[in-house]
Amino acid sequence: MSEIELEKQLLSIAPSQRVLLLSHCLRPSQTCPGRFNKEGLQCPADCQLDCVVGHLKQAAAELGYKGVCIAAGGVQALRFLKERKPRGVVAVACNKELEEGVQSVAEMADQLKENPTIIAVPLLKDGCVDTEVDEAAVLRAIRLGTSGTERLA
Repeated sequence: MSEIELEKQLLSIAPSQRVLLLSHCLRPSQTCPGRFNKEGLQCPADCQLDCVVGHLKQAAAELGYKGVCIAAGGVQALRFLKERKPRGVVAVACNKELEEGVQSVAEMADQLKENPTIIAVPLLKDGCVDTEVDEAAVLRAIRLGTSGTERLA
């Protein structure tokens, strides 16, 4: 399916039926006060760190997203999807993880209410630690269909 078709599908999905999946490698590894548990990286409620993970997580929360998972890997992200059963997903990871993730979601369609629409935003810099993403592009994807945001491009 083309990017434009995916965008059109996500436009019709309320934020309350979407989740945000972020790769843990986006966090600033030397200064992040977050801790991992079985649900991924957990940012402290009083975190004062100015980082892309916090910005994206906050944007999704403000729009009423069904959840945010800062995953340490694909298995954790898939478990999160099985639990939340979203209709829409904004996923941020390296190209390899995104490709494997989209394929895995398609294979587990019987465990979800329906196959969710997935908007994938690849990292600009890979490496599994202190990676980078176009924050504005992710914010556009998160906000797609809200407050007059109609397209990613």
